[in-house]
Amino acid sequence: GINAEYGIKAEIGGVFMPHGLGHFLGIDTHDVGGYPVDCSHTRPGRPGFRKLRTARILEEGMVLTNEPGCYFIRSLLDKAYNDPDQSKFLNKERIDQFKNFGGVRLEDNIIITKDGIENMTKVPRTVAEVEQAMAH
Repeated sequence: GINAEYGIKAEIGGVFMPHGLGHFLGIDTHDVGGYPVDCSHTRPGRPGFRKLRTARILEEGMVLTNEPGCYFIRSLLDKAYNDPDQSKFLNKERIDQFKNFGGVRLEDNIIITKDGIENMTKVPRTVAEVEQAMAH
């Protein structure tokens, strides 16, 4: 059957989220500290993973972005429609309704804490909150 594990194996996530999930924030907006020289991990080469910007173990006080997104990029979709491993996960008729939409990405700036994270981004999240903000 079709399930999430098979979707990950087919790398379907890279079709809709071809960008990295986030990056370090530091002296530069896109800080380059994700793969330092002494890091034992190398950048993965698989689609959907190769743009991960770090393999480091996160430590208290580190500041990063968390940027999930969903994009409808024609070239990536066309390739996936023609790939038997990926096409079985796609509802072409429904997806094609969004081909001219482009996409959306949400970005949070987070601080790693001893017990988790502190989200420094204070923006509307729910549909109701966004609609209320847009009404002003």
